[in-house]
Amino acid sequence: MNANPIALSVFLVLFLVTAGLGFYASKMRKVDLTQLTEWGLGGRSFGPVIAWFLLGGDIYTAYTFVAVPALMFGAGATGFFALPYAILIYPVLFVVFSRLWSVAHKRGYVTAADFVRGRFGNRWLSLAVAATGIIATVPYIALQLMGLQIVFAGMGIQTEFYIPGYGVFHDLPLVIAFVVLAAYTYSSGLHGSAIVSVAKGILVFVAVIAAVVVIPIELGGYDKIFASVPAKMLLLGQGSANDLGPGFSYASLIVGSTLAVFLYPHALTGVLSSSSRRVIERNALLLPLYSFSLALVAILGYMALAANVKADPTYAAGFKVFGNNFAIPALFLHAFPPWFAGVAFAAIGIGALVPAAIMAISCGNLFTRNIFREFIAPDCSSITESNVAKITSLATKLAALFFVVTLQSSYAINLQLLGGIWICQTLPSVMLALYSTRQLHPVGLLLGWFAGMAAGTWMAIELHFKGAIYVLHVFGIAVPCYAALSALALNIVVAYGASFVCNLSSRAALMDETLAEDYV
Repeated sequence: MNANPIALSVFLVLFLVTAGLGFYASKMRKVDLTQLTEWGLGGRSFGPVIAWFLLGGDIYTAYTFVAVPALMFGAGATGFFALPYAILIYPVLFVVFSRLWSVAHKRGYVTAADFVRGRFGNRWLSLAVAATGIIATVPYIALQLMGLQIVFAGMGIQTEFYIPGYGVFHDLPLVIAFVVLAAYTYSSGLHGSAIVSVAKGILVFVAVIAAVVVIPIELGGYDKIFASVPAKMLLLGQGSANDLGPGFSYASLIVGSTLAVFLYPHALTGVLSSSSRRVIERNALLLPLYSFSLALVAILGYMALAANVKADPTYAAGFKVFGNNFAIPALFLHAFPPWFAGVAFAAIGIGALVPAAIMAISCGNLFTRNIFREFIAPDCSSITESNVAKITSLATKLAALFFVVTLQSSYAINLQLLGGIWICQTLPSVMLALYSTRQLHPVGLLLGWFAGMAAGTWMAIELHFKGAIYVLHVFGIAVPCYAALSALALNIVVAYGASFVCNLSSRAALMDETLAEDYV
């Protein structure tokens, strides 16, 4: 594709202005970024409006604006799994994670692993939770960088450059965007991401509303859009007596993704940065507005099918490199003038920038609090703690950059589902422990975590890291199930079984530093 100077100019102006807000954020009010709670949690100070935009920017990422409609475009109805799970996560936020906010606020916890350390008095279990959070987040950051990569391709930016004396340099625009992301994250921390998330939210709603109004008019209405979609892509396939079929795998994706969302370190960072439990509960009621926009975004995949963008030779290069993930950039270029395509691309690009920054910050928090301070330098100063978190955030982004330039996937959504397989294995130690530890023992939880991680990773390897639905055979019946859920079931069985044995063999009381009143 040739470069689109108008779209590129609009994109660059919006992208740079928004990134500039990120740099300026820490100067808008006096904050001490040498303190980890200030750099990594925004001082736990965000009220209802900022928290709404931050949590929305946290959860609705490039995954929303690229991967979900790409799955609709390529696979059809299966992609709608993202909609029910995006609705179900808010009761979980209201009931479960408002409870975690309370105990974290009263005990000064910065991460989920901090809570596990305090709840069970076991640093090895805390280490497992921290390490899992970091490992699961890297492919999720990679998904955001892939979103940027696709946007650049949509504007016709050349991704390979010849530099005299050095030869061909791959993905230079992506590296430049990475540097901008790394710089504003390092300098402003979560304060920068909070301000940028407001700009992102405005751009996203403008792009989505315009798309669902203008594109159907151009294509002859929604009835013609759905009529142009093959029947097999509108409905899930049927199961049989020996095969539970696509319906079961669809349901397992919904349940597994619902359980995973707020276990991710970046989502939990958004929760813990809120100024009160009331803010979280209120936003649990208001954030479904983002779920409504997700439904509209998903339908863009069908609009791209109706517009037959894949058959247009103008976009052949983009589809050749990025596959179905290129569907939405192609659709915006097809349906809108270049200047508005630039606005839409800025929404996607900034929609990748915000969560990637928060993800990197959350990884910095985990490494500093639960690895560096716990095992390497327990007496480190608050300044050292903050600096280590900043450096770790840079290292995490570098790992994600390597991940995305070396791993190609026809469906970027697999990167998010892969992280979900791993992060779900922290559920017993975090979510279940919020309610009771009487039947749980840290050794049992560690064994369950290990079993779940091993099983989930093995299933991902068997799928060649290109899918997340693994078919189990139970009593002669094929059970296609999201690998995260299968591995979690094994995890829970092992955790409770081993905990039962440990509790029988040892009468020693668990070292729980929290009190019942901390949770309300």
